[in-house]
Amino acid sequence: MAKSMMLLWGSGSPPCWRVMIALEEKKLQGYKHKLLSFEKEEHKSQEVLEINPRAQLPAFKHGDIIVNESCAACLYLENRFKSQGSKLIPDSPAEQALMYQHMMEGVHLTDKLNSVVYYDYLVPEEERHDSALKRNKEALTTELQLWEGYLQNVAAGSYLAGPFSLADVIVFPNIAYAFRFKLSVERYPKLAKYYSLLKDRPSIKASWPSQWFATPQGDDALKDV
Repeated sequence: MAKSMMLLWGSGSPPCWRVMIALEEKKLQGYKHKLLSFEKEEHKSQEVLEINPRAQLPAFKHGDIIVNESCAACLYLENRFKSQGSKLIPDSPAEQALMYQHMMEGVHLTDKLNSVVYYDYLVPEEERHDSALKRNKEALTTELQLWEGYLQNVAAGSYLAGPFSLADVIVFPNIAYAFRFKLSVERYPKLAKYYSLLKDRPSIKASWPSQWFATPQGDDALKDV
């Protein structure tokens, strides 16, 4: 089954990592994949455009089925392979609701992180202002404090929506990404605890971004957030 899947991905991209964690959790190892370089703009290649016309990664295909948005791909994999691997959508309606809520918020968190980490890349030089970056950092601080509250009772076996679920598949890559860019462990102890609890989960270790082995730390973009 996995052999009919193809994933085009970029290392260190939280959206790409989400799909890879979901594939591991659903025991779909052996899928075809190709690592592309954002720096070389390979995500804008014809190979990607044929699957994802937005020229974004991930670009995911299962047979003739194409699902490119990371949350949609994760939901597709869970629903298509319900009886295989880990159960990623809880049975409880209350836990399901919380899971879906945190999944969507996880996408919002990605945008907030990118607005700071990649500010110079995303904003043309003539439009950059220290005051704008400061506002982005303040907005990210507010967002991260919200997640600190969500994780007030996190413990092994009980994560964002009870047991490990799609909420964690979507959100964990963001948290790992934040600590890579020097987010303060002391300032965000609940996020740090969540990171420590999940970083050695087999699906996460197996899909850990390859470029992070060579450069375990990014720059210090988040040190003062």
